[in-house]
Amino acid sequence: MGIGAEKLEGAPSKHKPPARPDADLGSIHFSGEDSIDCVNRITQRTFLKQAGQGLASLAVTPAGLAKPLGQVATKANPVATFSIVGFDPRTGDLGVAVQSKFFAVGSVVPWAKAGVGAIATQSYANVTYGPEGLERLTKGQTARETLKALTSIDKDRRLRQLGIVDARGNSASFTGGGCHDWAGHIEKPNFCTQGNILTGKEVVDAMATSFEQSQKKGKGRLCNWLVDALMVGQDAGGDSRGRQSAALLVVRKNGGYAGGNDRFIDLRVDDHKTPIIELHRLLTLHKKIHKHAHEHPPKR
Repeated sequence: MGIGAEKLEGAPSKHKPPARPDADLGSIHFSGEDSIDCVNRITQRTFLKQAGQGLASLAVTPAGLAKPLGQVATKANPVATFSIVGFDPRTGDLGVAVQSKFFAVGSVVPWAKAGVGAIATQSYANVTYGPEGLERLTKGQTARETLKALTSIDKDRRLRQLGIVDARGNSASFTGGGCHDWAGHIEKPNFCTQGNILTGKEVVDAMATSFEQSQKKGKGRLCNWLVDALMVGQDAGGDSRGRQSAALLVVRKNGGYAGGNDRFIDLRVDDHKTPIIELHRLLTLHKKIHKHAHEHPPKR
């Protein structure tokens, strides 16, 4: 893998998470002729005040505020999250499980492609890490090579957190020094776990231990190992801000609907008081509906 059997890194930061997103209205200008309904004139100062008040009432920052490579991302709320990226060498399944105090975290963090790899991008998430990372893995780069390539050209990498596992079980994680405390990760064969704005490193420790034990026992499937790791991470403290959403993505060749794609399991809990418990309920339902696929996984 090019790394040791175990690697734990933390990136303590003095930064505190912003309470809510800032309105970025600096590019909006009004001339003396601007008006509303051709009657009431509006000044830039009045507009900024009113628009700012309106934006301040929004409880959620759109995932679209995440910026592509090389662009400042500080206007978006951090995807304060704990996640685990994993690979099952028995079946070839790859996947990501994630929980956050962030609306619809499943629309931002998890990316995966059967036979290629799985990626979690978080903190001030750079969503281009997902598709660009999978493309690099497809071309034969390892998890470590892909991680270095993505972060090296991102001038805002200090704000990013990233976890990658390739289809050979190599893992690599990155925690930028600007991620909000507590932030860190663990890399081991077949999985990596990472988080930011956590109650402490015990969260990623507990997740890693859970996945290792599940893998050693060999009971259940990757989907179980990932969700179980989320549960123990939450029990260990989880996101220091609380809970809101969770997601599970597992890919398998021809594992999707009617064999038309590789999205074997794609479950999202976008807004819930106990998102991991709800995610577990949905997974149980998925197993009942797709019983044959769960009981007869592919063998490598």
